[in-house]
Amino acid sequence: MKTNDIKKGTEIRTKQLGVAVSGVMMDSLKGNTRLIKTHGSEVGLFDEMGSVYATDIIAAKNSDGEWEEVEHTDKQSKSADFRSLAGF
Repeated sequence: MKTNDIKKGTEIRTKQLGVAVSGVMMDSLKGNTRLIKTHGSEVGLFDEMGSVYATDIIAAKNSDGEWEEVEHTDKQSKSADFRSLAGF
């Protein structure tokens, strides 16, 4: 599944907090950033809503309810490479 195929309301797994946590996609947009609600309480942090880089989304539930690894577009991967060069 590609990040641009993930729709609003889809359950996701993300890594923007430093460890993998679950969340829910809150938009149906495409691009380098997506709006999510993250369940940080799974690891002792706060649940919150905000934007994350698409490359921080690592898995999403498909229509069968199974977790599926997320593929990133070339543009998203290049953006992640550029951020890592800058130390982010």
